[in-house]
Amino acid sequence: WVPVVGLEIHAQISSNSKLFSGSQVQFAAPPNSLVSFFDASLPGTLPVLNRRCVEAAVMTGLALNCSINKKSLFDRKHYFYADLPAGYQITQQRVPIAVNGCLMYSLCIDNKMSQMVTKTVRIKQIQLEQDSGKSLHDDTRSQTLVDLNRAGVGLMEVVMEPDMCCGEEAAAAVRELQLILQTLGSSQAVMAEGQLRVDANVSVHHPGEPYGVRTEVKNINSIRFLAKAVDYEIQRQIEELENGGTILNETRAFDSKLGCTVPMRDKEGKQDYRFMPEPNLPPLILYDAKSLPANMNHQQVINIDWIHERLPELPSVKREKLVEQYGILPEHSFTLLNEDGLAEFFENVVKQTQMKPRKVIGWILNDLLSYLKQHSLTVKESPVSSFLLADLLNLLEKKEISSTAAKQAKLWKGEGKTPLEIVKEQKLELIQDQKELEQICQAVIDGRENEVMEIKAGNRKVLNKLIGLVQRRTQGRSNPVLVKQILEKKLSE
Repeated sequence: WVPVVGLEIHAQISSNSKLFSGSQVQFAAPPNSLVSFFDASLPGTLPVLNRRCVEAAVMTGLALNCSINKKSLFDRKHYFYADLPAGYQITQQRVPIAVNGCLMYSLCIDNKMSQMVTKTVRIKQIQLEQDSGKSLHDDTRSQTLVDLNRAGVGLMEVVMEPDMCCGEEAAAAVRELQLILQTLGSSQAVMAEGQLRVDANVSVHHPGEPYGVRTEVKNINSIRFLAKAVDYEIQRQIEELENGGTILNETRAFDSKLGCTVPMRDKEGKQDYRFMPEPNLPPLILYDAKSLPANMNHQQVINIDWIHERLPELPSVKREKLVEQYGILPEHSFTLLNEDGLAEFFENVVKQTQMKPRKVIGWILNDLLSYLKQHSLTVKESPVSSFLLADLLNLLEKKEISSTAAKQAKLWKGEGKTPLEIVKEQKLELIQDQKELEQICQAVIDGRENEVMEIKAGNRKVLNKLIGLVQRRTQGRSNPVLVKQILEKKLSE
């Protein structure tokens, strides 16, 4: 069986006001507190297009290698639902703002970070449209409550071609898109707040045959759930067909608690949205440097070239630079960019320490990041600043402390103390007295006759065990290189 996956992604545009009204956009505001007359669809109200939303869509289109249409049109998509007061949604069905792009994303082979492959998914189009309100179903009272705060909020719908074949690919593509949107500032793309919602179209067919009947899994709000929903749906369809069943062209939802997709409604009688041109909005005209009229007020128009020149550095370019500049592994560059603010933190530590970047990355990914995840903290909430970590790593580089002692320093409990003060207070500095170290090494040799005989018989690996025992006795305060020299000298006597 060949699975086929295509995605439609709704990204909420990062803007202070809605797409066609001056109402504020704010998450978790009191219900129906951010609703203008236009949002509530009162008779006689007219849409006024938000410039910021158009710029965000153009910027996103350029970042995704799309052609920007200098003339795009708005349409009405009709359907009746309680949280859609007008009975239609304003969208761009016929001529959207951007078309024919592509997104490159990377994914691991067999979950091995060291083996990554780069793939491309084609972007069919990006269109501007308004969001609907929110229906809250109260089963106990058998009623539905409607909150129109979200009604009219600006969305970019990114339609991807069916170029993917599994949940892992879909998840990797959406994660890359999310990073790009956040880098551009065109959407905050926080899935937990509904700012990025994914619909996955899934079908299966035999090689060489036409595509099978597809189902649509609606409103997936987590990258992890997206991977699970797609993989479950592929498996479900294969089992259904192999057991002689048929696949219905239906809309399904993903139940994250049960880990499966469930039917919502069928699409057998194809819904007729009765698309028609939006009569209250003229065509959206954009310009570039060549087509910009000389006497035009720059505040009145949007210049595609001007936006293109101001595009920030995209995640793929940033990752390449991190690998090139610091000699870190490509997979580490992905981790640095996946955590908001971590790449900046890493670069700040590197600037302030003598330690090689490849060693610094180990401390940041293995120690700092695991601590933050354990305590559900973001990089920006880290109790350890880049300055403090750099200070600690400098002590390590100067051989004033061992790496074991550095891990014991527990900087997050420092309460404003410098790493040096913490090290002295906890007596973590390396033992500098050679005689004291020699006595400890001798005591370890005396208590381990079997190991000594093995080493003398030529088994050098056992020496590491003795070094470890010295380290334990000194609570990580001995320099392993020095300890090894002392032990070798004593064992050869």
